Amino acid sequence: MKSKVLKYILLIGLIFSPTFLLSNDSIIQNAFFSSKSDVQVKGSGKVIKILSDDNKGSRHQRFIIKLKNQMTLLVAHNIDLAPRINSLRVNDYIEFYGEYEWNSKGGVIHWTHKDYRGNHPHGWIKHKGITYE
Repeated sequence: MKSKVLKYILLIGLIFSPTFLLSNDSIIQNAFFSSKSDVQVKGSGKVIKILSDDNKGSRHQRFIIKLKNQMTLLVAHNIDLAPRINSLRVNDYIEFYGEYEWNSKGGVIHWTHKDYRGNHPHGWIKHKGITYE
């Protein structure tokens, strides 16, 4: 009985430890250092710069976020398939679920929308309690 209780305490400690909270940052960081792309990731970050929209081909709202581990990522949010985040400002925090693509500047998060063809996991961005997908 004591060993089961200790296992649960250890598990709870792992779940709420800072290492666990940074595990998604670690996945992104490992993908960056190993030049991996097509990695499905979930994370959060602070908006540090809002860029102009990319209007070539599918339109994308673009902004740069900083993760807790200080890495920066470009977020390319397809606004032909998902709603634009009109209220987004520098210093706002977002959560995301999308696909990481490697580049030498840190990487890009995209596929932050539903895949209406059903070939890819649905992605999203959460900002101020609203989910954009």
